[in-house]
Amino acid sequence: MTTAHKLVIVRHGESEWNQYNKFCGWFDADLSEKGLEEAKRGAKAIKDAGMKFDICHTSVLKRAVKTLWTILEGTDQMWLPVYRTWRLNERHYGGLTGLNKAETAEKHGEEQVKIWRRSFDIPPPPMEHDHAFHKIISESRRYKGLKPGELPTCESLKDTIARALPYWNDVIVPEIKAGKNVIIAAHGNSLRGIVKHLEGWYYGLLQWLDTGGSGSGRGGTGKRLELMFHKECWHVVKHHMTHRSNRCIAPEQTERSAACNK
Repeated sequence: MTTAHKLVIVRHGESEWNQYNKFCGWFDADLSEKGLEEAKRGAKAIKDAGMKFDICHTSVLKRAVKTLWTILEGTDQMWLPVYRTWRLNERHYGGLTGLNKAETAEKHGEEQVKIWRRSFDIPPPPMEHDHAFHKIISESRRYKGLKPGELPTCESLKDTIARALPYWNDVIVPEIKAGKNVIIAAHGNSLRGIVKHLEGWYYGLLQWLDTGGSGSGRGGTGKRLELMFHKECWHVVKHHMTHRSNRCIAPEQTERSAACNK
């Protein structure tokens, strides 16, 4: 008898910079009060569903880490092993980091900002050395182990997928195939990359990660996607707590892209 294994993907709760409508990217913004409550609601939903995990993965940014902590505390699973990696970080917004999205649209035009935010392979302007947050990000101890050329100065969605997928393919997929139930708490764009990889641009799920199913246009902070791996195939079980599908997703593909490095 073949056993089905679960993967739960959670987007972090609202950050303080989400709250102020700023481009956040690799800046280490904390959860807002609303974001913490979103994480607690996610924990309750997971607990009510009776979900148990074996291994946890998150980024090295505190808004994702704290979301995971809150879920593990709320489900009495804080003893689980947690692995953090820069490869699950949010997309690097380069020179846009710290800017208000509405003010940036007024300055550069809504169409240009839409291209920077939503196009697949067009990155925003790079983060120059004199940028207000360049030193804070580039000299952070959490990135000391990166190889030359791995630390980006900006990323398109394509670049984000290219650096997230090696971790997905080399670490997470083998765990699931070994029978582990896995939870990933990360960010809108790194999660979009995983979903794109599995779904082949399944629009409904990508839109859900963008809006949280609310139609508000704001990121779907604190939302959950549940996938099942069964008979060498991925199945969407649930997203935004309501959707169910028996759609079969090819388990393995390979994406490669040159990152925007400098």
